[in-house]
Amino acid sequence: MSPHPVIRQSVAAALLLSLSACAGGGFRAVSDTPVKIGSAYSVRGTTYVPAAAPSYDMMGYASWYGSESGNRTANGEKFRPGWISAAHTTLPLPTYVEVTALDSGRRIIVRINDRGPFAGGGRIIDLSRGAADLIGIKERGHAPVRVRRVEPSEKDRKRLREGKAAAALKPVPERELQALRSRFAASTR
Repeated sequence: MSPHPVIRQSVAAALLLSLSACAGGGFRAVSDTPVKIGSAYSVRGTTYVPAAAPSYDMMGYASWYGSESGNRTANGEKFRPGWISAAHTTLPLPTYVEVTALDSGRRIIVRINDRGPFAGGGRIIDLSRGAADLIGIKERGHAPVRVRRVEPSEKDRKRLREGKAAAALKPVPERELQALRSRFAASTR
């Protein structure tokens, strides 16, 4: 038997293996380093200036997205709609935030790894489908929320980097929730 068929099979196998390594699309591995702040950028005539914001605490609306499955996020990771992640216009990538639904008081921690939302209406965060479902706003499409930067435990960070939810947080107590709703109402006048 001639060695040529064996060589051809070996070359074909090596080529197939090298192509399968490229099938990931060159996505960045899910990691908390390096943290990317990024340069100012413009979308639809609005300029956004990313910046470190250790005390970020804002009220506004959350919406969600999920049809972009497999696309590249702003920090180069693969977007997975079922994961607990989010998009924000200016916070560093990644950043961890606690999102509180002001209608129910439910709270979750999400990992911001993308840019958005770029539509108006007071939207301050776009949640992945998984995050919107977890906090209970998926059916409505958008909801009033509080978003504040947090430093979760390494265990919670690891779970979020793997697409899983962080440890469950207790809902906001009713008295505090009423104060947040009043603050939100005052900010939208």
